Formats: sequence, C-alpha cells, structure tokens
Amino acid sequence: MSRLAYFEALLPILDQAMESQQRVIRDVASRMADVIAADNLVYVFGAGHAGIMAEELCYRAGGLVPIVPIFAPGLTTTVRPLTLETKLERMTGYAALLLEECGITGDDMLIVHSNSGRNTVAIEMAEGARERGIIVVALTSVAHSQSVSSRHPKGYKLMDVADYVIDNCGVPGDAAVEFPGFPQRTGSTSTVVGAALLNATVVETVHILLERGIEPPVFRSANLDNSDEHNQRLMKRYAGRLSYL
Repeated sequence: MSRLAYFEALLPILDQAMESQQRVIRDVASRMADVIAADNLVYVFGAGHAGIMAEELCYRAGGLVPIVPIFAPGLTTTVRPLTLETKLERMTGYAALLLEECGITGDDMLIVHSNSGRNTVAIEMAEGARERGIIVVALTSVAHSQSVSSRHPKGYKLMDVADYVIDNCGVPGDAAVEFPGFPQRTGSTSTVVGAALLNATVVETVHILLERGIEPPVFRSANLDNSDEHNQRLMKRYAGRLSYL
C-alpha cells in the first residue's frame, strides 16, 4: 500500500531539511548554549501561522525554560477578523514597538520564523534586533523567498538580515501536494518541518550544555509524577523575565 499523499510530499522535504541544515543547526545551538550559559534568554517570533513556532518552543515538556515567545497583538491566529493579521504583518513600524516592549536585550537571541521571508514585520524584527546587537536566527523557506518580491521598504528579505538562516526546504507557496487538473496545491509543510528543525536545535543545545558541565534548564512534563517541584525551581530562577509566567 502506498503512503498517504501528504506523507509522500512531506518526507522528502523533511529529509532534505534535516540533511542540509545540520551544520547551521549546530552553529545556532552553540550560540544558543552561550546565551543560556550566560543566564540570558532566547526569544521566538512569527506572525500568523509562523507564530506556532513560538508556541512550540515555550513552556513544554522537554523544552528549554528560558525560551520566550513574542505574541504580538493582531499577529496571532486568534485575532478577528483573521484577515487583519495579514494586513498587520505587512505594516512598517510595528516591529520597533514590539522590540521596545518585549524586554529583549543585546545579550539575548531572537529566532524569527517567516516561511516566505517577505513581510515587513518579520524583516523589521530581525533588522531592528541586529541593530541592537542581538543574535538573529531566521527560519524560512529560501526557495519561496527567492521566488517573490519583498514587502520591506528597502527590499530586504528575512534571510538578508539574519546572522543565521535555517532553511525549511519548502516549496514556494508552502503547500506541497498536487492533484491533476486542480491548480492549487494543498498540504503545507512549514509548520511540521520548522518544528522538527527547531526541536533539533534545542536538543543540540542541551547536548552542548551538558558537554560544558552545565545543567540544561529543561522542563519536565507536568503530567509526570513529581515534576512540579523541578519545574517550579527552574521557573523561579527566571522569575520576572519570562513573559509567559
């Protein structure tokens, strides 16, 4: 029996991403370990569905405690009407407000996820962060970004203003499954592949910290017995600095 159509489309992309992005993932993990070892924070931002990566990495079993999501008003999928989010992520100037208010410092790291890499708010988040001396990691589809024009006033793409670029290897338009006689592909891959790439980065970071003799601040599942004390101890360490507490 052949695999389901989505798996047939997804698995080669996932395979390509995990094979081709190993070096940059290790490089990012090394810098992330530096940030955490120095008692600083890792911020994650994305607009719309790209923001799912911020949810994926924060406050979860096996995740690093000092990862802070940036949930910007109007840029999540809970905004109504949802079409407002599309308009806001193309608006210039909003990123400067977010960087000012989120508490990020020059000693922290910022991960920005944008599959297309063309919309203004994601690009200006990365641009503004680099101006503040913050390490910027872009998670994007290089193929998609190269196939479209920028919406940034200066014509930048996200990958142009990042210190590190992790390519999710997705096809332009994200959706990957084609049907004969039907013009629109279906089955987006950026969330699945992006989550795999960023979780791989977290795992490598934990490995590096252990090699350095540093206890990684990793959450235990709240649904395992005797986990509360462990998690509360770690959260107390970062109290006042984690916006999700």
